[in-house]
Amino acid sequence: MRWHPKGYGGERRDPDQVKRDGWQEQGLLAVSVDDHRLTWPERELVRQLGEKLYGPRMETREAVHG
Repeated sequence: MRWHPKGYGGERRDPDQVKRDGWQEQGLLAVSVDDHRLTWPERELVRQLGEKLYGPRMETREAVHG
């Protein structure tokens, strides 16, 4: 007997698998600026893309505006 609604419970995918599936299935990319797998130029590119699309990060704004 199940005690949870269908679709709930069971095993969860790890976050990297969710990101991988999002990229492969929908062309969505979720990456952290601090991801250790990226080189410095790649992290800088991610930061620039993020700022272009969404504006500066909160910690960047706080540092600039004091």
